[in-house]
Amino acid sequence: MGLSTHVLDTMHGTPAAGMGVELYTLQDGQAALVRRFALNADGRSADGPLYRDGELKAGRYRLVFDVAAYFRGRGVALPDPAFLDRVSLDFGIAAPQEHYHVPLLVSPWSYSTYRGS
Repeated sequence: MGLSTHVLDTMHGTPAAGMGVELYTLQDGQAALVRRFALNADGRSADGPLYRDGELKAGRYRLVFDVAAYFRGRGVALPDPAFLDRVSLDFGIAAPQEHYHVPLLVSPWSYSTYRGS
């Protein structure tokens, strides 16, 4: 059923509109960029799912979120270097017929994720 992501800015209590995200496939220790995009006003990909029904394959993937650039863009004074610069989440798809949702809840100092629905 596909792959999606959603990012919530827990510092401001809002979706992380404008945050840059990269999606990679991982194979044999190598990462191949699939696409790069900015999150919309709802904190999601403006193009909908990152993979749609039938496109998602079993394997390993990586989402990279440009956290420091996003918070600096919001006017947050971060140290140099920032505690969190780019958050990288590596995850596996074992059942591509199911939907995988990979949300990120993030502040300049912490993050969490889980497999959503």
